[in-house]
Amino acid sequence: MPAISMFQGIVIYMHWDDHNPPHFHASFQNYRAVFDFDGNLIKGELPLKKRHLVTAWAILHTDELWGNWELAQNDGELYRIDPLR
Repeated sequence: MPAISMFQGIVIYMHWDDHNPPHFHASFQNYRAVFDFDGNLIKGELPLKKRHLVTAWAILHTDELWGNWELAQNDGELYRIDPLR
């Protein structure tokens, strides 16, 4: 699962051959979570502060997430997305 962004110790991933609904994965230490492109937690858990950071990042990069999702569905190479600063 390729990493598409990293910030504040959080790594953001998206699968090449993943399934619907569109989503991305976030990991921090031993925590794992799945988010939709609006930054809503779908599954898993992250510490609250880290979850808020992922939500903010997703809101800022929604268009890029959709672009990567389209690439992933067509077996394209995913591009990196800027970290939250």
